[in-house]
Amino acid sequence: MLTLNKVHHIAILCSDYEKSKYFYTQILGLTIIREIYREERQSYKLDLALNGSYVVELFSFPNPPQRPSRPEAVGLRHLAFEVINLEETIAFLTSKNIESEPIRIDETTEKRFTFIADPDLLPIEFYER
Repeated sequence: MLTLNKVHHIAILCSDYEKSKYFYTQILGLTIIREIYREERQSYKLDLALNGSYVVELFSFPNPPQRPSRPEAVGLRHLAFEVINLEETIAFLTSKNIESEPIRIDETTEKRFTFIADPDLLPIEFYER
């Protein structure tokens, strides 16, 4: 069996680099580790950290194809972040004109969670600790 240490990062392709960069850094609060423009690919690669740990690679490519989020399709379903207080999270998102789904309860853990969408409609979950 393999010995895996942790999830190293999640790669996300976006259609509007500046809009997604703003969302992931200014709304979600991820910090920029490095930003590279790759001329040969006409593509940005933005490495982002959460609490000092590298977690997301944000890529831009010219004219990427759309990936369906609804109805749910095979592949990555959503990206989830743990939060301490769901009401405070929702209030902050609302103040930034980001609509969240109604709060739900996980049937297994009885923890509360909600979803929003990133600028390309990738579902983002906030799961209360």
